[in-house]
Amino acid sequence: MKATEKLDVREIRRKLGLNQQQFWSKLGVTQSGGSRYESGRNIPRPVQQLLRLVHVEQIDIAKIKREDFEVVEFLKANEPEKFKNLKKIARASMRKAA
Repeated sequence: MKATEKLDVREIRRKLGLNQQQFWSKLGVTQSGGSRYESGRNIPRPVQQLLRLVHVEQIDIAKIKREDFEVVEFLKANEPEKFKNLKKIARASMRKAA
């Protein structure tokens, strides 16, 4: 999902079978704020990223901790090959489990 890409969040929400309150509360957005986004108001980039993580990638953000991000950033910056290999292994593992 690119920043310039126009999202049809209403369609995503409907495909998931969620009402506005259920859908937007998982992102920390009020129902009325979500309604404005669904009506065409620009969605801030952080909200777009959360939307992708939670509703497209199906990641439970409540389980993510700050130190998880710190480890990822450290590996990316200091051990890029190790990061790449770990990512590849993790994806293969997820495919196998599915």
